[in-house]
Amino acid sequence: MSTRSRKWTIVLITIILLAIDQAIKFYVKLNFAYGQGFELFGHSKWAQLLFIENNGMAFGMQLGGVLGKILLSSLRVILIGVLIWYINRLINRGKAPWGVVIGMTMVLVGAIGNMIDSAFYGLIFSESNYGTVATMVPFGQGYAPFLQGKVVDMFYFPMAHWTWPEWMPWVGGNDFEFFRPIFNFADSCITCGVIYMILFQRKYFARSDKNKEA
Repeated sequence: MSTRSRKWTIVLITIILLAIDQAIKFYVKLNFAYGQGFELFGHSKWAQLLFIENNGMAFGMQLGGVLGKILLSSLRVILIGVLIWYINRLINRGKAPWGVVIGMTMVLVGAIGNMIDSAFYGLIFSESNYGTVATMVPFGQGYAPFLQGKVVDMFYFPMAHWTWPEWMPWVGGNDFEFFRPIFNFADSCITCGVIYMILFQRKYFARSDKNKEA
């Protein structure tokens, strides 16, 4: 495959994954009030679609306040720029395995997907509340200014729940739930891309480190 073809393939993959991410988020935002959802795969309490929003990073982590949001958005923009540069460099050099390029592209998709929420959702949607489903509004008349929007999350997999025995130090008597974080498709792209590269592309990065040392 030529360099040009590889680049267009990456662009196509990016567009498709971003379209999936945004389609899911639009569906959830426009059809569910905050905290609403349903059980996936029939009556499976361990797999749910549950609409929440967060102000920050993947899996609900966040930096507080307006300045925290601006800082986080700025970091996302920098990360997106670095990833685009790095993926382009990998393709131009032609030595990186296709799996490395795909893995990096998935991380890029996740970063762009959540950046879209933060940058634009506050401008085009009304506020989502308990009992109130959001609507689309004229651009700029939404619930938050540019870069102050919330990230839409919806996938929830509480596969196990138990209470630690009282005799255990530090955690005794506390409830524990696996898997507690609620995430979205963009988060999944980042996680899958990173895990894939750790499991199957370690040799490439190890070889790159050895070449730098040499």
